[in-house]
Amino acid sequence: MSHASKPLDLFWFIPVTGDGSYLGSEIGNRSADFSYLKQIAQAADRLGFKGALIPVGSHCEDPWIVAAALAPHTERLRFLAALRPGLATPTHWARQAAAIDRISDGRFLVNLVAGGEAKELAGDGIFLSHDERYAHAAEFLTIFRRLLAGETVDFEGRHQRVKGARLLFPPVQKTLPVWFGGSSDAAHDLSAAQTDVYLTWGEPVEAVRAKLDDVRARARARGREVKFGLRMHLIVRETEDEAWRVANRLISHLSDEAIAAAQRKLGAESDSVGQQRMVALHGGGSRDKLEIAPNLWAGIGLVRRGAGTALVGDPKTVAARLREYQALGVDTVIASGYPHLEEAYKVAELLFPELGIAAPGRLSHGTAPGEFGVGAFRPAVAAE
Repeated sequence: MSHASKPLDLFWFIPVTGDGSYLGSEIGNRSADFSYLKQIAQAADRLGFKGALIPVGSHCEDPWIVAAALAPHTERLRFLAALRPGLATPTHWARQAAAIDRISDGRFLVNLVAGGEAKELAGDGIFLSHDERYAHAAEFLTIFRRLLAGETVDFEGRHQRVKGARLLFPPVQKTLPVWFGGSSDAAHDLSAAQTDVYLTWGEPVEAVRAKLDDVRARARARGREVKFGLRMHLIVRETEDEAWRVANRLISHLSDEAIAAAQRKLGAESDSVGQQRMVALHGGGSRDKLEIAPNLWAGIGLVRRGAGTALVGDPKTVAARLREYQALGVDTVIASGYPHLEEAYKVAELLFPELGIAAPGRLSHGTAPGEFGVGAFRPAVAAE
């Protein structure tokens, strides 16, 4: 079976910043309370998503605590929890990672996040420059991965120092996978040298091809192989027209003032190369330049930091677009949609069959004729 013909792994997203039906508006807003997050996680688990990303930031509920809390309420779902290395020592993080992996019975994944906005990082006590953060992250990962592999670690670097560090309680997984995203040279080097999965935000296919080829070449030069993931939103409906109506409805309460304020914030407060690329896709806030490639819509990036693009269309079209990325080497797509509970069902019911993704086995039952179909019950045949 060729790479592009294999079913993609689809992950979902736990919106620990809150959720809603309209971007840039309080209309239909849903807070990130645990009961709602649990509903989303259980829906994703039931529907057959392979995992769920939980982001990090001062605007987020803590991702590792949320992952640990959600694990007992799910059965199969893996939790890809973001980790900002400057917040604690690698030994501390390794100890927590091993604990959550045990709590979840081997369903924990780590998404290392070295970037961020200067004001937010300063609030967390992180004052390193862009490239210094990646050098710090490289030393962090060296210690972190060795600890999770069962080693006793002595290490002295420019940013990190430990002596006799070890874990008494190991993780369930023999190797706990580390995911990482970034668009700068420093990020590509770090991913090629130490991470398991390189994650990119959704850009036009040729732009993604160039990034993946670069990371792949840098990894092979080190004798390593790296897997690839794609982070984007999905708006899937039965017809193209309906999908585009939903996309436009999502930004129907978004004012020009809100867009301008968001773009100023994203441009002034972040030194992230990936964020700069997201802003450039829609020309810094232009409503008339949002379809940046066939079915690739940048409307979400008008106000949202991070991943700002969505694939919009009917199931066959969106599946075909995803396979274009899959042909580049992408194995996993981390998807999301607003609101995340309802859209998890839309994506699973409409898109999974087109991608060959099977839902987990569940007991089926009949329905009364006329309710959800006909012929579910056969009339009894009278004895002659």
